[in-house]
Amino acid sequence: MSVHHDHRAPAGPVPVTLPTVGRQPGAAGDPDANGGGPPLRSKVTAALAVLACAACCALPVLIGVGLLAGAGAALAEQTLLAASRLLVAAAAGMWWLHRRRASRAAGSCGC
Repeated sequence: MSVHHDHRAPAGPVPVTLPTVGRQPGAAGDPDANGGGPPLRSKVTAALAVLACAACCALPVLIGVGLLAGAGAALAEQTLLAASRLLVAAAAGMWWLHRRRASRAAGSCGC
């Protein structure tokens, strides 16, 4: 018995376009010109949180070099950790609020 194999060329990727409601992402005057990602203010706030976390991790090096004493390091550590947590929460809140507003705007058809 012979087995017949179908030798077709593999299909290439199929482009998929999703339907959009209202304006296209990145249109003129669109506050979310980055195509659906988090807003710029949320990205900046998250970057500041990462910077505060990195500064907190650099405290042992600063103590070792002698630029920071024990009491100052303890105060700086608590301040940087609190600032980092606050900035992460603010970035998450801004992103959530942005997504909520975007979904409300997309859901209103004006019927």
